[in-house]
Amino acid sequence: MPQHQRWIRFERAGKTGFGTLDGHKVREYQGDMFGSPEATGHVFELDALRLLTPTEPSKVIALWNNFHALGEKLKLPVPAEPLYLLKAPNSFLAPGEAIRKPLCEGKVVFEGELGIVIGKTCTAVPEAEALAHVFGYTCANDVTVADILNRDASFAQWARAKGFDTFCPMGPVVATGLDPASLTVTTLLDGAVRQHYPISDMRFSVQQLVSLISFDMTLHPGDVILCGTSVGVGSMKPGSLVEVEINGIGKLSNRFG
Repeated sequence: MPQHQRWIRFERAGKTGFGTLDGHKVREYQGDMFGSPEATGHVFELDALRLLTPTEPSKVIALWNNFHALGEKLKLPVPAEPLYLLKAPNSFLAPGEAIRKPLCEGKVVFEGELGIVIGKTCTAVPEAEALAHVFGYTCANDVTVADILNRDASFAQWARAKGFDTFCPMGPVVATGLDPASLTVTTLLDGAVRQHYPISDMRFSVQQLVSLISFDMTLHPGDVILCGTSVGVGSMKPGSLVEVEINGIGKLSNRFG
């Protein structure tokens, strides 16, 4: 297992960069975060930087019905294979940035999730080799306009409901060297715990997700797979602060509206 590090992307003086987070200090690196990055020797105060999304994904894949607890609560049939959708690139949002209220009406809900960050290009990767293609893990909020999903009986509108601008906050870091089965996702709404669930409750494990999805489409470095959510999903009101916290990674904070 690789060393535990927390990687971030940032903007400083109009330029983008990346590095590792150590307390409130950021050690800058150059080159390829997923290859063999080299330390520049520069160290910055975290507060002096504007955080960006932790990677620049070509796509974000989001799972549905991947946790036993939520599936049983909703009385959903057990899926034979991963059920997923794609989040549009315009939805990607950095830590601390505002989730914009859609121009349409409807109930907007938060979904705190673990994000798997791909580190090596993978196509049709066997399950036994899948973890070698994972760089690390991040926090994410799979924001959704719930009312839109099944409004038209002839067509479930997953892409639209989950694809609004700013509807995929991610970050603040990509953490390496973690055992995903030991992680717990906690989502807070205005400081109150609304979700608290173990990743070990997933129907499809990290290695199964990476392997099976890679048989459908090539996964590239920086791509993110959102593992799905569990019980406790709820609606947000304008002004609400949503925080997704995962042990070993950190806390993703975004205000709605």
